[in-house]
Amino acid sequence: MPLHIEPRRLEGLPEAMRQSLVAARRARKWSQLELGRRIGLPQVHISAIESGKVTPRFNTLLDLVRVLDFDLLLIPRSLVPAVQSMVRDHGQPASEEDRPLYATDPEGEADHDT
Repeated sequence: MPLHIEPRRLEGLPEAMRQSLVAARRARKWSQLELGRRIGLPQVHISAIESGKVTPRFNTLLDLVRVLDFDLLLIPRSLVPAVQSMVRDHGQPASEEDRPLYATDPEGEADHDT
């Protein structure tokens, strides 16, 4: 058995990652042209990355992710479901029962016991 692992060539970004990048760009109301301008790539290259026709180099992916206010993390595979659940729940509104003790009430005043 070899002492090294043969690297597997990535055949494009996973669909979920591409969709997340598109959603993050659209949430900022940026066009592909604007995103490309911010990281120094032509619009056609952004389009090719988003459509899966081009696999970006790591540095390009890192630039894309960071300009969209995200980050890349190495997560042990056993923890991926838990992290995905946390990310999925991040944007969901909390119910009244889930509201932390330090949250403000709808009028903007801090909750106190008086």
